[in-house]
Amino acid sequence: MTAPSRPSAWPPLLIAIVLEVTATLSLRAAEGFTHPLWLIPVVIGYTGSLWLLSIVLDRGMPVGVAYGIWAAIGVVLTAVMGTVLFGELLGPVQIVGIGAIVVGVLLVELGSHKRETSAEVGA
Repeated sequence: MTAPSRPSAWPPLLIAIVLEVTATLSLRAAEGFTHPLWLIPVVIGYTGSLWLLSIVLDRGMPVGVAYGIWAAIGVVLTAVMGTVLFGELLGPVQIVGIGAIVVGVLLVELGSHKRETSAEVGA
């Protein structure tokens, strides 16, 4: 298995995250079916995001690491952009929660590196 930090896996992962966040924010902008044109970037964004996530997995990033990073960064960016674009408020507890998500992603990534290093030493 290749290392989770394999450079070729990161660009599609980052683009997948941007597409997922764009799709989610577009879903909010669509306001149900009040503004149906916003559903176009919803479909394109989610489809493209999942396709790119499959490429990330094919390039050797473990599914737990890839999905964890994709989902967590997506939650953080969506919350921040919801505040910026739609005036949604983030309370102190939510801000602490976002911080916990960031720390969790860092721990998952750090743990995946330690596991790969241990596996290489034992081989």
